[in-house]
Amino acid sequence: MTGLALFLAVFLACIVEAVEALTIILAAGTARDWRSALTGMGAALATLAVIVAVLGPAITMIPLTGLRLVVGGLLLIFGIGWLRKAILRASGNKALHDEDAAFAAEEAAARAAASEQRPLVGDWYAFTLSFKGVLLEGLEVVFIVLTFGSNQHNMPLAASASVAAVAVVAISGIAVRAPLARVPENSMKFVVGAMLTSFGMFWGAEGAGASWPGGDAALLVIVPVVLLVALGYVAVFRRREQGPRTVGAAATTSQGV
Repeated sequence: MTGLALFLAVFLACIVEAVEALTIILAAGTARDWRSALTGMGAALATLAVIVAVLGPAITMIPLTGLRLVVGGLLLIFGIGWLRKAILRASGNKALHDEDAAFAAEEAAARAAASEQRPLVGDWYAFTLSFKGVLLEGLEVVFIVLTFGSNQHNMPLAASASVAAVAVVAISGIAVRAPLARVPENSMKFVVGAMLTSFGMFWGAEGAGASWPGGDAALLVIVPVVLLVALGYVAVFRRREQGPRTVGAAATTSQGV
């Protein structure tokens, strides 16, 4: 796996998580209290730093074969979950993820919540909403960085990709102070899901003792094949989803006649 492929995989995956975290922070700050929302974000980042400090050295102590088997399995679970949702959304069987709608829902819930003050925190609801959102999305970022970085023995590059992704989203969010609705998040989740699934297959097989023809170059075949299979599922599910509607529409027309 080349450095560019590692950087792009981590960068794209982390952008998706950063956009979702930004939406929650903006909703908490806009509807409630910016200081409390930013304090919650800072507390979550500090918690994540402690988690990285504890887990980072522990992961590097795992033998490479065992690490690839574990990482491959985790990435398969993670990637297939993303890819499944992306296939359902692309085929029309699940609503597309809308950052504007998510922001509006979070903002409405924040405005409706009762005010409560705690020591050092002006608005407890804004603090907890921001803290939980950043922590949960951040844990996924940490997982991606640790698994990719440790498996490729290039933690600095994986970490720099995540920092770059978060910086791009943060700067954009500060500039517009709105959810990044124009980011093609559903398309990105489709691509990232396929990439994570492919890497999971590749590393899991290597961890189990198999060897791929061409070594790392096999990923150049695995990723496109996974994408094509996913697109095939989209086409199949789209026909299934449209078929009953067409029959139902015809039945309604005949009944009306």
